[in-house]
Amino acid sequence: MIKLVVKRVVSMVAILLVLSATIFLLQKLSRTDPVHAYLGANASKAAIARESHILGYDRPLVDQYFHYVKGVLTGNLGNSLRTRRGVATDLGAYLPATVELTLFGLFLAVVLGGLLGLASAGRWRGAAAFRLIMVSGASAPAFLLALLGILLFFNRLHWLPATNDTAYNNAPTGPTGILVVDTLVHGQLAMWIDAWKHLILPGLCVALGPAVSIGRVLRTSLVTTMRSDYVRTARSKGLTERAVLLRHTLRNSLNSALSMTGLQAGLMFAGVVVIETVFAWPGIGLYTDQSIPAADFPAIGGVTLVLGVGYVVINTLVDVLQAVADPRLSLA
Repeated sequence: MIKLVVKRVVSMVAILLVLSATIFLLQKLSRTDPVHAYLGANASKAAIARESHILGYDRPLVDQYFHYVKGVLTGNLGNSLRTRRGVATDLGAYLPATVELTLFGLFLAVVLGGLLGLASAGRWRGAAAFRLIMVSGASAPAFLLALLGILLFFNRLHWLPATNDTAYNNAPTGPTGILVVDTLVHGQLAMWIDAWKHLILPGLCVALGPAVSIGRVLRTSLVTTMRSDYVRTARSKGLTERAVLLRHTLRNSLNSALSMTGLQAGLMFAGVVVIETVFAWPGIGLYTDQSIPAADFPAIGGVTLVLGVGYVVINTLVDVLQAVADPRLSLA
């Protein structure tokens, strides 16, 4: 197990170094001058040259890259050309809302995907209708699903709010930055309920597609495992199909579902950019949407790096969890 963890950590570090180099090169290959964008369209050549020297853009490319990597390792992602603040500071303000939405969406995806896989493999009553609803919802693009959800649950039924993460102007911002946690810590029950109401609709939009993918993979794995000899032995002992499915088949079918969960969790971080824009959710998706028109490359690069780190770390944890579920993998 220790050998597996070391191998995955080394691979993770190598991937992140390649990612940082790619982000750095893409910034340099862009035709937009970040210094010009930072100072404004009316900046003089002398002012541009002076600011380029201050920011280190006149150094050799290799020196700039090592300076960039050193800054990343120390938490310095540069300054945003749009907000004039450090990118790390901006991400510290925007990232908790994205983490909140992604974790809730991942929880929903795992629950719905697990129910879909178990119900389909076990042929439970109502499984066909549940599968039809899930697949129909997941077949729609995320932005269209979000708009339909707003029209139905906000505009017509008035059940759920459509924008932002809270309706309160004085909602707490600490200690975690995750609103459903902070409101509970401060004992603000009304704000806590309001935060959950704002979270449900975007969370469902984020979760539906990954839930179907997880459910399909889990169902295929369950159906294959249920043909095994030990499952036939369990049936011969008089166990019910539900007991066989939950107690003997599920654990041995989790590896492929865990792999898909890790993949979908990483994709969720990228997918929330669209959802946050539609719902005006105050996360890094909205931050990125506001940074792109301003050609704010430090901000865009910082967001990309954070998303890449999240993706790689999540999939590394999934590999370890797979080894826990099936110890044979730790020998690979």
